Amino acid sequence: MFPRSCRAPLALLLLSSSPVLAADDVTLAQAYKALTRRTWVDLTQSFSPTTPVWQGFGQASFTAASDPASYRPYTLEQDGFRTTYYSMVGQYGTHVDPPAHFHANAVTQDRIPLKEMILPLVVFDLTPLLGKEPNHALSVQDIQEWEKKHGRVPAGAFAALRTDLSKDWKNPERFKRHPFPAWSLEAVKFLVEKRDVVAIGHESLDTDSTPTLEAEKYLLGKGRYQIEVMAHLDQVPATGALIVASWPKVENGLGFPARVFAILP
Repeated sequence: MFPRSCRAPLALLLLSSSPVLAADDVTLAQAYKALTRRTWVDLTQSFSPTTPVWQGFGQASFTAASDPASYRPYTLEQDGFRTTYYSMVGQYGTHVDPPAHFHANAVTQDRIPLKEMILPLVVFDLTPLLGKEPNHALSVQDIQEWEKKHGRVPAGAFAALRTDLSKDWKNPERFKRHPFPAWSLEAVKFLVEKRDVVAIGHESLDTDSTPTLEAEKYLLGKGRYQIEVMAHLDQVPATGALIVASWPKVENGLGFPARVFAILP
């Protein structure tokens, strides 16, 4: 298990059949070699102007960037380059929610520590429960049952919730259904207070389906961040993987599309 006080990302990557090296003995070359031997899984949805977003924000707009003097769009033929002007809310596609998204004077996305952007990953699979209860919210009992099979959730982990909701990404109305399978407030409290997770992630647009988003408000209020609209969690094991989450360093940013991937054991 990986305690919160010992987040040495390169050392964690050296998971081979040879004896485990002490952190001080690990070189960057060794860590890179170990990385290249692993399977990497993209946990990020591609997005466009037509993909799902909370109705209160509205769809993105992608247009060709133009010369501000002439308003003529730049083209490869005339200018030798082309680029795109993006107009969208920060919480679009797979994105990061920093604590400041819900709370004044809280941590913004540019102040989330780098060492909290690569973490041990645990995945709670809700899909076996959704046949009888399509909108089941992960409970403390569910977590405890998971721990009986996989061991205690390690301190300093990133906890992800698999619901397979991401498979409806290309069907916006189905994807945006409400209620939806989600986290319960009690489960999030348990993970923060009893297991000291650093962050959580899920496939839906929100943490929970309560009218006041109580679980999301609690999580961000405790200084944790989250990744929403994750994908391909069905390709990641319950334990043993690492997650890497990155996003633009927007000054005082309140959320932005993120690139997230897993490195499998």
